[in-house]
Amino acid sequence: MTLQFLNNLEGYQALLVRFSFNLIVTLILVRWLYYGITKRKDYLFSYIIIGTVVFLLCFLLASVELELGFALGLFAIFGIIRYRTMQIPIKEMTYLFLVIGVSVINALSSSGIGFLEIFIANVFFVAITYGLEKVWLLKHETSKIIIYENIDLIKSENREKLIEDLEARTGIKKINKVDIGKINFLRDTANLRVYYYAKDDVVNAADDASIMDMSDDDDD
Repeated sequence: MTLQFLNNLEGYQALLVRFSFNLIVTLILVRWLYYGITKRKDYLFSYIIIGTVVFLLCFLLASVELELGFALGLFAIFGIIRYRTMQIPIKEMTYLFLVIGVSVINALSSSGIGFLEIFIANVFFVAITYGLEKVWLLKHETSKIIIYENIDLIKSENREKLIEDLEARTGIKKINKVDIGKINFLRDTANLRVYYYAKDDVVNAADDASIMDMSDDDDD
């Protein structure tokens, strides 16, 4: 047993080094960059766990001759993920794809690829993400579903008045766009989705699936 352990020592070291490196890169991407912008702890937990699981699955099962096919299968599975309660926003899906991609690369890079190449590839991931989040200062557009009772204002000719009323009643300083959904003429209400740029410190509060009821009617 001791001899077998010594023979596998190189494999243990490779696992430890690659896992530590992958975890550091994942933390930089999701804890420093993503969480620093959005402050969303729910996705932070998911990204770290998914990145860890994907890396260990790919690394430990690479010897079973699954390699590329297995990795592509993971991309296919997680690429179409939709939770039953809500749809994952596009930015969160992008970070999920990023975490999975980084973990697969760090785990399944062949012996012909040196650690320097893997390191440079990860630096590219971090640098591009940092540039998009911090340097270019891309604004975070979020949305909110509102149950609105003043359906006279949903007419196209009253669009400016509708936006002014929504801004005054919701406290949102500037609404970029309003989409009109289901209209209930029986209750004189309409479902509106308003789009606006959220500040970094309130992104979590402005969840894409949140619903604000601005109707005066009570449910039966």
